[in-house]
Amino acid sequence: MNKKLENKVVIITGASKGIGAGIAKQMGAAGAKVVVNYASSKKNAAAVVQEIVQAGGNAIAIQGDMSKQADVKHLFEETINAFGGLDVLVNNAGIYEFALLEGFTEDSYRRTFDINILGILLTSQEAVNLFGTNGGSIINISSFAGTRPEPYSVVYAASKGAVDSITYSLSQELGTKNIRVNSIRPGGVFTEGVAKLGFAEDSDAFRGIVNRSALGRMATPDDIGKMAVFLAADDSKIITGQTVEVSGGFK
Repeated sequence: MNKKLENKVVIITGASKGIGAGIAKQMGAAGAKVVVNYASSKKNAAAVVQEIVQAGGNAIAIQGDMSKQADVKHLFEETINAFGGLDVLVNNAGIYEFALLEGFTEDSYRRTFDINILGILLTSQEAVNLFGTNGGSIINISSFAGTRPEPYSVVYAASKGAVDSITYSLSQELGTKNIRVNSIRPGGVFTEGVAKLGFAEDSDAFRGIVNRSALGRMATPDDIGKMAVFLAADDSKIITGQTVEVSGGFK
């Protein structure tokens, strides 16, 4: 990959596996100095860092729960200590808990919104304070569920709809500081988490997702990562306030 992000410092939250890991690897391949944030999967985060470094990139792992302000501040402080600045923030950390309304609980609501929404607000607040005079790029990871929710995803879908609203609102607020804010909306993405839900490649559930894609396949974390690189690079310096669906025409 062309080194479009050479010497740029990028934080990816929730980057120890799945979409976040794919984004981290693509950012590293594009020349960025990558901060792999993780909440609990230290081993997986270390493996992502090792893969980036072995490919000739520069990366470190920093632990932190993005729903806790102290952890968020620690993440950004350690990033500055290691790399001296910040250019791009990718808000990928998130959780999904699927249940019908009858299975809804107050705890699941608070857990989902604390990580999926409060986390974005806390990290974006810190990033704005650290971006230099050249501005920066904030990339939020949304979901097709935010606009086309399944019946069992009311809380998760509500949180992802809020991600798109936050994206547009912050793009308007921060534009005068040359800070761009966009979001990526995946459709079906084949990750470790999806596999654990029973979506093995030979399963009916997997084929059902594939059949909802106009291109006849699920997206991969690398597909999402390549779009994140584009939104982080100068190629997209006129683009802000947009939600870009990367789904293969998922319906």
